[in-house]
Parts: sequence; C-alpha cells; structure tokens
Amino acid sequence: MTGPRLPAARLPAWAIGVLGTLLLVGVWWIAAATVFSGVGAGQAEAVPTPPDVVRQWATDGWSFYTRNFGITLDEAARGFLWGNALALLLAAVVLLVPRTEGLVMQIATISYCIPIVAIGPLVLIIAGAPESGDPSGTAVFLAALSCFFTTVVGALLGLRAADQAALDVVSVYGGSRLTQLRKVRVVAALPGILNALQIAVPAAFLGAILCEYFGKVDLGIGPAMTAAQQGLNAPRVWGIALASGAVAIVGFAFFGLIARLVTPWSRGGSR
Repeated sequence: MTGPRLPAARLPAWAIGVLGTLLLVGVWWIAAATVFSGVGAGQAEAVPTPPDVVRQWATDGWSFYTRNFGITLDEAARGFLWGNALALLLAAVVLLVPRTEGLVMQIATISYCIPIVAIGPLVLIIAGAPESGDPSGTAVFLAALSCFFTTVVGALLGLRAADQAALDVVSVYGGSRLTQLRKVRVVAALPGILNALQIAVPAAFLGAILCEYFGKVDLGIGPAMTAAQQGLNAPRVWGIALASGAVAIVGFAFFGLIARLVTPWSRGGSR
C-alpha cells in the first residue's frame, strides 16, 4: 500500500503572472538582439530592446504620457459609462417587457457587427472635430459602441439566471416583475454584469484609440503613436503600445477585483 498522496505545490496566480511576464520580456529581448537586429527603415530599429524602450520612457517623461493618456482615458471613460448604462437599461426593459427582446437583440447585434473602421469616419463627419485639447465626441461614441454588445448579452444572461423558486415567492406575495427584478434578478445577475463590465474596459479603451487614428484629433494616444511612427521612433511606438496594454490590464483587473469582493459566491469553492 502506498501512503497518502501529498497535494502538489502550486504557485499563486500573481507569481505565475510575474514569471510569464519575465519570460515574455526575455523572449522579446533575445529576438530584438538577434533575429530582428538591424531590421527597420534606415537606421531605425523596428524592434527595440527592452532597455531602449525604458530609456525612451525616461526621455519622454511623465508629462508626455499623462497629457496624451489623459485625453484618451477621458474619452474611454465617458464611452464606457454611456455604453454600459444604455446596455443595462435595455436589458432591464427586456425583463420587464419581454416583447422587446427581439428589437433589443437586433440593435445589439448590429452594433457588434458594424466595423469601427467603417462607421468611424461617418460619425466623425456628423460629430465634427473637437476643440483643441478637448475629448472627441466620435471617440466617446465608438468607445460606447465597443462595449455595448458585451454588456447587453452579459446582463441578459445574468438576469435570467435568477432562481425560479425565489421568483415564485415574490410573485405569490404579490410582487410585480419590477419587484422581481429589484429583489432577485439583480442579485443573480451581478456576476454576469461585472464580468461583462470587466471585458468592456479594454474594449472601450481600444475603441477610443482607434477613433483617434481617423484624424481631427491633436492630442491623445492615437496622434502620439502616429507621430512616433512617422518619425520612425520605434522605442516610443513600443513604449506607448506597452503603456496602453498596461492601462487596459489595470482596468480589467480592477473590475475583476470588484467582482471578487461583491460576488464571492460566484467563485465557488475548492474540494
């Protein structure tokens, strides 16, 4: 007979993330110094090494990133609020008036299927160019459009996940559909809604950045990256791209933390 099997040691999630990041940086460094060394237009390296990017960060300074990221984050935050507020409102309307489900899902599907690169120039013509240094209304619209579909679907699935027995209890005591929505469905839907909001953060951020590439904007991540590309400043391009990814990850992790704190029951338990 063999003795009891000891549980295998597992690294915490943060340690796995750190090790994965270090591995990616190592692969990037080796590839930039070997395979992609000398690749680029003129004297510019297309793939800089990590130290090159860090030096460019130091050269650009904190003010460069706060100035450009501030305006894009403003656009993304406004679009995030508008898009998700409308999505949650329509999801609640579907639960209260089931006949509207077809119309709401058609609107959500159309918003998801329309390419941003196709509708962006049209919205820009309608909304016009913003004042110098002001958030772009087109970027706000595209940020809202980017997160609308995900939140509608997540909210509807969550609202429908309510326990039928609890709904019946509310109904027996004379509660209306609105009472069911407030007392039962919203609580059951919280995990799905928070997961949808978690996905919507990087989607809204990306939508705002893509809009800035259409032009008519003189400040933001899009113009800063376009100027760096035209100037063949690869370290700055990579620095902006990595900083953008870090911002999106922070927003994603923030809503993930909120979901763990607000809905601990949704995580389940280990056996």
